[in-house]
Amino acid sequence: MKKTGITKATSFDELLEIKYGKVGTTKRDQFEENAQYFVISELLKEARKEAKMTQEQLAEKLGTKKSYISRLENGQCDIQISTLYRIFEFGLGRRINLLID
Repeated sequence: MKKTGITKATSFDELLEIKYGKVGTTKRDQFEENAQYFVISELLKEARKEAKMTQEQLAEKLGTKKSYISRLENGQCDIQISTLYRIFEFGLGRRINLLID
C-alpha cells in the first residue's frame, strides 16, 4: 500500500509542511500565528484558574470587561505585549518573561 498525503510524514515538522506548506509561506505563517494565539490563550486561562479567579473578577481588577478576557482566552483577538504583562503581573500576580528566538 502506497502512503499519500499526511501519512507520508515521519515527523511533526514534515506533517506541518504537508498540511500547511513550508515555513515562510502565507498558509504556514497563518498557522504558526494561530498556534501562538492558542498557546497564549491557554496560558492565560490556566493562570487565571490557578489564581482561583473568574473572568469577571480578572476583568474588574484590570478595569476591563469580562467579554475581553473571554475573547483573549478563546484566541479571538490580538493582544499587545504591554497588555499581556499587565494581565499576568498585575491581574494574576505572575511574572512573565519574553524570549525571542
